[in-house]
Amino acid sequence: MPRFEDIKGFAFDLDGVITDTARLHGQAWRQTADTVGTPWTAELAESLKGISRLESLEMILAAGGHANDYTEREKEALADEKNKAYQELIKTLTPADILPGMGDFIRDAVAQGYRLSIASASKNAPAILNNLGLTKYFIGIVDPATLSAGKPDPEIFVRAAAVLDLPNEQIIGLEDSAAGIKSINAAGQTSLGIAAAGVLPEAKLHFTATSQVTLATIATKMNQ
Repeated sequence: MPRFEDIKGFAFDLDGVITDTARLHGQAWRQTADTVGTPWTAELAESLKGISRLESLEMILAAGGHANDYTEREKEALADEKNKAYQELIKTLTPADILPGMGDFIRDAVAQGYRLSIASASKNAPAILNNLGLTKYFIGIVDPATLSAGKPDPEIFVRAAAVLDLPNEQIIGLEDSAAGIKSINAAGQTSLGIAAAGVLPEAKLHFTATSQVTLATIATKMNQ
């Protein structure tokens, strides 16, 4: 692992790291599960974190034994329906919905000269950042529609490094999902996981809450 002094940028997942849109995704996906007749469970909700829209739909269908019940066109319609429900929900987001400490961390990182980008599977990331009042702090957002593979493939974080114009070894990637941590590690960046103890064992740096994430605490962990 590099020393903190070598770090020049941060690549952020969005859902569960900067704001809790996972709960909004959950509400929208639960409507989809009800529509197709798949029982909604906490395990299913957790498994959808960090996964693309169509992959999430496939997982919901498979969980209810409905993998072969829908045509590709019908699946696309279900995914679109879910997204419309989600887009209505994200209109309710405000800066008050930034997770504890994360607004201060983002502002401090930019003030200290670090470069920030977004590496989220969400096609709604620009609207979410705008509603949170954070757009101006990020150099750019990776467009997930242009990717050939989703997390845990490293492509999205490699692209986030290109947005920052930095080598992978100078970047810390922040994630709350196992798929995301695998993606960061495979990209050759330093993974920072935010989750309950023991949930993200592959993360190089681990915090149990967003409120713990500061430049100082990251430096301490990296330079121990």
